[in-house]
Amino acid sequence: MTTHTLPRVFSGVQPTGNLHLGNYLGAIRNWVKLQHDHECLFCVVDLHAITVWQDPAELRRATREVAAAMIACGIDAEKHIVFHQSAVPAHAQLAWVFNCVARIGWLNRMTQFKDKAGKDREAASAGLYVYPNLMAADILAYKATRVPVGEDQKQHLELANDIAKKFNHDTGRAVFPEIEPVILGPAARVMSLRDGMKKMSKSDASDQSRINLTDDADAIALKIRRAKTDPEPLPSEEAGLEGRPEARNLVGIYAGLADLHPSAVLAEHGGKPFSAFKAALTDLLVASLAPIAAEMRRLLAEPGAVEAILKRGAERARALAAPTIAEVEDAVGFLRV
Repeated sequence: MTTHTLPRVFSGVQPTGNLHLGNYLGAIRNWVKLQHDHECLFCVVDLHAITVWQDPAELRRATREVAAAMIACGIDAEKHIVFHQSAVPAHAQLAWVFNCVARIGWLNRMTQFKDKAGKDREAASAGLYVYPNLMAADILAYKATRVPVGEDQKQHLELANDIAKKFNHDTGRAVFPEIEPVILGPAARVMSLRDGMKKMSKSDASDQSRINLTDDADAIALKIRRAKTDPEPLPSEEAGLEGRPEARNLVGIYAGLADLHPSAVLAEHGGKPFSAFKAALTDLLVASLAPIAAEMRRLLAEPGAVEAILKRGAERARALAAPTIAEVEDAVGFLRV
């Protein structure tokens, strides 16, 4: 008798603190939905974080905060696995093997390295350069076949499949499966509250540019009240948002939170002044995010509780990765004693 197994998903987020509305609508909320019909691993990718220098105390704090945010948003750490990357040596072990499988030419084509390294590529860390090989190891250590990705990560997923195919070909063994991207409808692209042409970002100098998941109701209300708009009322149809990036962004945020199409939001709120729409948006944001912020505060008040969840998750992840690492070591020819 065959037993049905759910497709396995791997998702990761860097512990760089200040998770915001864009992270929630663009990624974490979708992960919550994936739990119902997938076996999921949710990872705080602290090895990826150190490709650029991190303050050690801040990295530990941010790792706990990101784990708390996942759980507060609805990730079930009992049914699924929540852990931090550095606690599972398989990631680094497999990444080294993949460093020896991936070709320099493949890595040279990765556009994200060029974007992140900027003009002074020679000063970038080697870790930043081989980052995609570690990302492939993150997924393939667990033989995960599904990965939720945004546009900026699709190239890395293609590389992971190239690495898997070359490893299988070179060793003559079908060790690794093919990974499929999970595209969960149109990605929610949340822009800055101060500039509708820039993505909402945790690195923006102005805290007024973003809604943090830790913001309370008063902070949310103030930021929406101050959010940049234009003097015209809201249009009744989407075509009326052309050339109005700030209006489009606020309508998009409302639509994302309410699970509505922007046209449905405009059908309800079109013709109203921004003051009225901002009040409705604030109510929706507070209703959606205040419980998350409250639960995060509760979890972070007991850092030991969050660490216990991560410890248990790491134990489960290590057990899941161990057979893959044994298979890889045997295929490569490492002497196992």
